[in-house]
Amino acid sequence: MPIPQRLIDVYKKQRYHFVGKGAVIKRCHWLYRSLVTRGEETCYKRWYGIRSHRCVQMSPTLACSARCLFCWRANPLDLNLDWSELHVDVVDEPALIVENSIREQRRILSGYKGNPNVDGRMLEEAMDPIHAAISLVGEPTLYPHLDELIYEYFSHGFRTVFLVTNGMFPDVLSDLSHEPSQLYVSVCAPDRDTYRVACRPLLPDGWRRLNETLGLLHSFRCPTVIRITLVRGLNLKDAEGYAKLVSKANPLYVEPKAAMAVGFFERRLPRGAMPTHTEVRGFAERLAELTGYNVVDESPPSRVVLLSRLKRPMELV
Repeated sequence: MPIPQRLIDVYKKQRYHFVGKGAVIKRCHWLYRSLVTRGEETCYKRWYGIRSHRCVQMSPTLACSARCLFCWRANPLDLNLDWSELHVDVVDEPALIVENSIREQRRILSGYKGNPNVDGRMLEEAMDPIHAAISLVGEPTLYPHLDELIYEYFSHGFRTVFLVTNGMFPDVLSDLSHEPSQLYVSVCAPDRDTYRVACRPLLPDGWRRLNETLGLLHSFRCPTVIRITLVRGLNLKDAEGYAKLVSKANPLYVEPKAAMAVGFFERRLPRGAMPTHTEVRGFAERLAELTGYNVVDESPPSRVVLLSRLKRPMELV
């Protein structure tokens, strides 16, 4: 089913750049902040050796199998559109996506050449991206050539490829022959009922599928992460329930993080639903007590805390 033109227009208005018929990239806030502060302000993924000014934030598809209340993406429900996201026939070739995402990233960055706050050496480095975050909008496991996409980024000289998934397609993840540098699974509810309200899955057995994915994490060679996106009054509760899911998956890292009141979040939820960093830190400390993980680091600007059994995170670069 083709992507509705109105949805495409909304994404373009929000400064998403199409690098195919359905694939998009967008300049990350931290790429900008890193450049204009000469590297002083960076994304929290610095924990893993990621250099914000050399990172491409992208998605191979706009489609998703969930319509999370807290997500910044525009979904068909928001625009009263009849678009079946589980049956999308707009598919771009992996090599085309990678080549176009690099080219478009460079075009976006060309506007910084006259900025006196931007260090010329850093800008030159940024023109040669080495990190890809497949995490922007949509659910990447709905893209039928995900394995090849990961391979293409590596074959184009990228040193890291991060993959973020809602975990609803464990079969796709188990069939990957090219693992990402780091695999994130979003776990945004401590129980089935909260999951249905907060994440609004399009598949009736979404909770079962997510739990199946959690049971697969031990089989991955790459570092694995459970991302817990927290919303005040919605899923910021029951640390014990989350702890059971963490114990089932036994990921290398857990990242409790505040849902940020940006994009279409503000059309569905009040701005006050965004937790403070203090609230996230308190939740993370309680989760650490329950799971035996350590509070390793934190990033107050991003309202995220890093938990791990390691004393410090592994740098991937």
